[in-house]
Amino acid sequence: MGAFEFVALDKNGKESKGLIEGDTPKHVRQLLRERKLLPIEVTEVTQKESKRQTNFSLQRGLSVTELALLTRQLATLTQSGLPLEEALLAVSQQNENPRAQSILLGVRSRVMEGHSLADGLADFPQAFPELYRATVAAGEQSGHLDGVLERLAEFTESRQILQQQVRNALIYPITLVVTAIAIISFMLAYVIPMVIGVFQNFDAELPFLTRGVIAASDFIRGYWHFSIIGIIAITYGVRKWLSNEGPRRYYHRFLLSLPIIGKLTQGINTARFTQTLSILAGSGVPILESLRIAAQVVVNVPMREAIGDAALRIREGGMISRSLETSKLFPPMTTHLISSGEAGGRLEEMLARAATNQEREIDGLIATLLGIMQPLLVIIMAFVVLLIVLAILLPIFEINSLIR
Repeated sequence: MGAFEFVALDKNGKESKGLIEGDTPKHVRQLLRERKLLPIEVTEVTQKESKRQTNFSLQRGLSVTELALLTRQLATLTQSGLPLEEALLAVSQQNENPRAQSILLGVRSRVMEGHSLADGLADFPQAFPELYRATVAAGEQSGHLDGVLERLAEFTESRQILQQQVRNALIYPITLVVTAIAIISFMLAYVIPMVIGVFQNFDAELPFLTRGVIAASDFIRGYWHFSIIGIIAITYGVRKWLSNEGPRRYYHRFLLSLPIIGKLTQGINTARFTQTLSILAGSGVPILESLRIAAQVVVNVPMREAIGDAALRIREGGMISRSLETSKLFPPMTTHLISSGEAGGRLEEMLARAATNQEREIDGLIATLLGIMQPLLVIIMAFVVLLIVLAILLPIFEINSLIR
């Protein structure tokens, strides 16, 4: 029995959409007619998702928040002894997102056909990343799916918290920058032209600062559309340039060399890596496979390549900590904790501790960065406004001196 999305008309001609379970599209149409609905379109959920993956779609699967919530609900229900297919049905009914409902019912239909949960999740790769699927597969093979789902729920929740911290930290600076640009642009485009009219009959040469502000005002009023096109072109060019591996590697290495941003970049990527490797290793996934999957969550190219080199050395009999320490891209505390875990047979525990330490350090770095950026942006904005005000006042002072 599979899950189908349908579009049908009721007896009043009103369109109705929803989800229904059935054996075949023909069976689903029959069920809809029994409900006194006229079926217009019936599509199996798995087929619709495969079309979304092959064609361009703005929908990119489940958000981290949705994934964390449904994982926590599924873990709670399976730990209470509820059969997996009933747990999936309950979670789908609890979810208010129609797309999440269709995905969960699609997974449930695969489970009811005799497939494993990991196989059902594999039909929706945009919703469930490889890390998620590999961990579930390891849990099913070991017979501890409920415990693995509990660990996955904790992992996705901590990942959600980390992303939310970074996002919240950027809201105020971005808002301040946008506001500053809007105010300064308004002053140059509307305020300055009205004030400059007073100085048109002024025979003496205007001060350099005033002439500069007038030129900026003329440029914004006459060529603002070219400015927007230029900004879009530069943004597209930079993104295109960074899409190449070589320039992106150079840029990411440059980020790591910056004073505070480098530490923040290093900390976020290290926390992602250690969290992912901890849950994979603790779920029974082989270490080389765990390293391959964990490397995919690391955004920084040099750090990801260092993890790849570590995997090669481990294949040759080396140790994770020694390989990461050689790259000098990971915090010493992290490499020492991993070394202690490898020596004492507690790698999973030490990886989790390293991730916790990195999250605490990230909190401190974000607070420091905000403490520096907020007053700095205010000072820059005030300085620019001061220059505009001085550009207006300097000619007035010169006129007063000539009158005297």
